[in-house]
Amino acid sequence: MMETSRIEAYGDELYAALRARSVVDPLSEREPSITIEDAYHVSLRMLQRRLESGERVIGKKIGLTSKAVQTMLNVHQPDFGYLTDRMVCANGAEMPVSTALIQPKAEGEIAFVLKHDLEGPGVTNADVLRATEGVMACFEIVDSRIRDWKIRAEDTVADNASCGLFVLGDALVDPRRVDLTTCGMVLEKNGELVATGAGAAALGSPVNCVAWLANTLGRFGIRLEAGEVILSGSLVPLQPIQPGDCMHLAVGGIGTASVRFS
Repeated sequence: MMETSRIEAYGDELYAALRARSVVDPLSEREPSITIEDAYHVSLRMLQRRLESGERVIGKKIGLTSKAVQTMLNVHQPDFGYLTDRMVCANGAEMPVSTALIQPKAEGEIAFVLKHDLEGPGVTNADVLRATEGVMACFEIVDSRIRDWKIRAEDTVADNASCGLFVLGDALVDPRRVDLTTCGMVLEKNGELVATGAGAAALGSPVNCVAWLANTLGRFGIRLEAGEVILSGSLVPLQPIQPGDCMHLAVGGIGTASVRFS
């Protein structure tokens, strides 16, 4: 395992980059022996700094659920990061990406809101559905503190799974009333259709993603907690965005979400 002093230094560097809206060179280039486990420790150091500044954890996100992205990064499992109360924006509101983020991209997802704790190992899809109060359409605006998005798996893990901001949609729907595998997503930017997807794009089903996260975290004694928001992974390719863009998505049987970028 990497020395604690190195882990803390990288976590502090990423936190400083977050606050200054600056970028750093890939950790995987500067620390060729870095492991995924090392990267998660760096991420936790970055999170610690955020909590010390007054932020509060309100959920978790799952990334790298797409086979295409996994192949691109040569990693064969998803990753996860933490959501805080300063990362959520209101549905339909203006998101100040030009002053809050660095190099943002938009993803369309399904968010789970939990009513019961989930703690692995052994969490099944049925357990996930029982523990879920409802699902919502969601935008995740990913961002990277790594220069030019030149990331390997270790870089994105260290950087809180490249999380930026997120928007929850207009409805909370019982997950047992919709087929989360076949439900379709339509994504529009500035009034034009730019992408479509379905629940199956995320590890076969968003429910699989949440079960994976509960079981993965359970090995470290961490649980998904009642009241938390869990972003289950993008159903469409990453979309470039810039100030002035407007985006809208609709998920069959679940609802819609929209956001304006400034």
